[in-house]
Amino acid sequence: MSTMLPPSSSSGTATAPATATTQEPRETAEALETDRPAEPRAGAGQRAETGPRGAEARTAAPWGTDPYANALRNGRGPLFLRRSDGWLLPLEVERWCSDAGAADLSALHRCEGPVLDIGCGPGRLVAELTALGHRALGIDVSEAAVARTRRIGGSALLRSVFDPLPGEGRWGTLLLVDGNIGIGGDPAALLNRAADLLSTGGLLIAETSPLDIDERVQVRLDDGRRAPAEKAGPPGPADRPFPWARIGTPALLRYAGACGWRPADQWSAEGRAFVSLRRPRRPVRERSARTSSQSAESANSTPVISSQLER
Repeated sequence: MSTMLPPSSSSGTATAPATATTQEPRETAEALETDRPAEPRAGAGQRAETGPRGAEARTAAPWGTDPYANALRNGRGPLFLRRSDGWLLPLEVERWCSDAGAADLSALHRCEGPVLDIGCGPGRLVAELTALGHRALGIDVSEAAVARTRRIGGSALLRSVFDPLPGEGRWGTLLLVDGNIGIGGDPAALLNRAADLLSTGGLLIAETSPLDIDERVQVRLDDGRRAPAEKAGPPGPADRPFPWARIGTPALLRYAGACGWRPADQWSAEGRAFVSLRRPRRPVRERSARTSSQSAESANSTPVISSQLER
């Protein structure tokens, strides 16, 4: 790509102020190729304790190590999220590493303005958006994911969504697909961060679970080849649990309503469920205070788990 997205003002690089919603982030492809993760913003250390959010958590995140990196390099699984009770959620590595399908296109054709794909994985959506003429950037905490996205023609940075990012407050569309509404295990906090990234009236497109579920648990990555007790050597980053969430459309709409988001559309394609939301109108500071309170209450609630999970 010849033009891409600028470093945000928080990175220390001067950028022109966003004075209109039509202004799009820009950065050269060369700058993206040489970019390195920025230092986490104030308070990121506390957030890093509950998920792969700050620089410290990113370097230790399981997504950068086996078995996730191996699955992306090979383009196939098996790969699972394993809960502490042994339940496995299959991850669709082969689909992620293929070209964008009809369900993906149903979301991509709704995108407006410059697009940020949060948790871009191996990059099929970023590459497809680029082919469709969108300015698009992927972010991921996995080096293997970022490398593959760039290799197939997309632009990507090694970043957590909770790190300082290029073009904050000026993105037209954010994507949270392939289960990425679960990042950090706290949907309200993720929605709050998404609102900071979008321009006024910006669009969030999220894929939800086809089940009516609201689950927040600790999981770890697993290739399903050996039981945990059979693995030799001390536990590595991939063996450490991290917080994750799975939510259906009703749960996402409840979280979104509490955070001030406005529903725009919801649809299904190829057995996958999607929701689009418009950015809240109220000031970020007010929203942050309310979401923090809601997150504290959610942390003390019992997650819905076994009664609504496919087995």
